[in-house]
Amino acid sequence: MAITRDEILSELARLTLPGGENLVSRDMIRALTIESGAVRFVIEAADPAEAAKMDAIRVAAEELVRGMDGVDSVSVVLTAHGPAPKAPEAPSLKVGRHPTPQAGPAPVAGVDRILAIGSGKGGVGKSTVSSNLAVALAREGRRVGLLDADIYGPSQPRMMGVSKRPASPDGKTIIPLQAHGVTMMSIGLMVDPDKAVVWRGPMLMGALQQMLGQVEWGELDVLIVDLPPGTGDVQLTLCQKTNLTGAVVVSTPQDVALIDARKAIDMFNTLKTPVLGLIENMSTFHCPNCGHESHIFGHGGVAAEADKMGVPLLGALPIDLDTRLAGDAGTPIAAGDGPMADAYRQLARRFIDGGMA
Repeated sequence: MAITRDEILSELARLTLPGGENLVSRDMIRALTIESGAVRFVIEAADPAEAAKMDAIRVAAEELVRGMDGVDSVSVVLTAHGPAPKAPEAPSLKVGRHPTPQAGPAPVAGVDRILAIGSGKGGVGKSTVSSNLAVALAREGRRVGLLDADIYGPSQPRMMGVSKRPASPDGKTIIPLQAHGVTMMSIGLMVDPDKAVVWRGPMLMGALQQMLGQVEWGELDVLIVDLPPGTGDVQLTLCQKTNLTGAVVVSTPQDVALIDARKAIDMFNTLKTPVLGLIENMSTFHCPNCGHESHIFGHGGVAAEADKMGVPLLGALPIDLDTRLAGDAGTPIAAGDGPMADAYRQLARRFIDGGMA
């Protein structure tokens, strides 16, 4: 039977370091790969001075793994973080570390309200709604932050038109970027945009914890958190570890989307996160040539669901080509003028009047 990653980590955890910890508990194992019995990994020390004292540990780790059944060869590289860079452009933050212990839900310094924007499935326009709502709220005079928590598929840098790596003056705190009047942060600004993020749950949780706690958000009226689709680790971590004002669920009207939206709503209810309302996206289509109105994905399904739950339908947004083009171009449609900008302006005012933003 082929050796597994968990078996290797379990074996390496037996190797005790000075102070009583081990390579796994200190999160020092990096780039572990297994290919037809060939095992490779990196031991990452905190700094060059520590690395200089760890060659015996590297040899011992190599011998431990080589002695396991199913292992034909082992390659172990010992490396270290360098000193914190002098230039502020590249934070020495190790994004995706394991989360630090936390007793319970915590606030984010300087942030008055935190809204989670979720959906049961992908493709319903949740990120488009999040970015445009953030811009519309900023145009209404609110101090707004936007956190792109969709770690596997971060799209807010493209939609908000930013690509610069955030600065870190001390290698610990991160200075977020500004776009269209919104303070924003995304894991997409910290990793290679062409590389897949292949992380297990604890690393996702640690990355979210870092983006909430180590980013200098400043004084905000509302922080909008664009969640990944579904009901996974990021959602659980946010609801359990952060003082949320509540959640808003985005769905298209058709039954297939609503089936998954109900699961997202049930998750928030299970985690005791108030569901503040629903948004029906891609509600109607107005033909730009003849003006005919079509209901491509059905119509009214989200309104009926909101009524059934006893929560508000916060808005019904059309499907619109210009909205897609604006998002691809990095200038959300809500930043301009026209019918869709007006629709988001009305949505923003609904949030403000309802005390949500």
